[in-house]
Amino acid sequence: MGNVQASTAPPGSPSDFAPPPPPPPEGEKKDAIVQDLPENPGSLEDLHKKVKDLMPICFEGARVIVNKGLSNNFQVSHTLNMSNLTPKGYRFGATYVGKTHYTPEDASPILMGDIDPSGNLNAQCVSQLSRRLRGKMVAQVQDNKFVTTQFSGEYTGINYTATLSAGNLDFKSRSGVLVAQYLQNIQPRVALGAEYAYQYAPQIPGGGVSVLSLAGRYTGEQCVIAGTLGMVSAHASYYLRTNSSTQVGVEVETNYRIGDSVATLAYQMDLPKGNMVFRGMVDSTWTVGAVMEKRLAPLPFTFCMSAMLNHVKGSSRIGLGLIIG
Repeated sequence: MGNVQASTAPPGSPSDFAPPPPPPPEGEKKDAIVQDLPENPGSLEDLHKKVKDLMPICFEGARVIVNKGLSNNFQVSHTLNMSNLTPKGYRFGATYVGKTHYTPEDASPILMGDIDPSGNLNAQCVSQLSRRLRGKMVAQVQDNKFVTTQFSGEYTGINYTATLSAGNLDFKSRSGVLVAQYLQNIQPRVALGAEYAYQYAPQIPGGGVSVLSLAGRYTGEQCVIAGTLGMVSAHASYYLRTNSSTQVGVEVETNYRIGDSVATLAYQMDLPKGNMVFRGMVDSTWTVGAVMEKRLAPLPFTFCMSAMLNHVKGSSRIGLGLIIG
């Protein structure tokens, strides 16, 4: 998915001199999280997105990323990873954002992809077919073979979202995965939903297996609580914005089948005056990771530092990066 840049009023426009809106009556003041909560709850896929966005993306070695905008709709990137881990080497990426707008926030179509010299490809296409219907396609090619393919359609209702996805369909071997998701706001702060997944293949006993999961989310004044309970796994998350610069999240993922459970604490701290962003995490496997991003204003450079340490295995990863553009 891509981010769509919102247009702002030019300097000196009437909006710059308009008086501020009057404060809401006492008892009706709402936090930004609740105030911005749309009638539509979004997709079930993004149920734990608040906490996932706080997780640092740690890397090893050296990384250089050069972003270049060729037009208002087209951007390319060059990424060089110098590391002992994959992905490494050079990758070329491109992003195209179309001019069709069914809503002020979304543009269509959105095409994104990156490829390395060996032909390994990651590609994604998102198209807003109508005001309420959106299609998405994801493909991944490794060693000249399609290792991942996914097609999905998402219908956005007034207060619900229904999604149907099909992944890794192989008509020759009669295998694939089908997933149906539904999430609905039953109150302004409460959303409930369910997910049904069915995987079929000749090697599966009985020809296929299905999994049903129930989900729920509560959005408070400063927090978001979400949970997913399935037949083989459970996932719970808690997000809290402590102030304008600090966010904290906790999640617990449990797999009944293998008897494993992992708890993770993550945080993000923004320092606007210093042009810095810190993200960090620690989990129950004794893994600690952090990423620091420093904007080198007025230059279009961002300096990154990454570190991860596993106290049980005694392994560590340290990385330095530079983003240009």
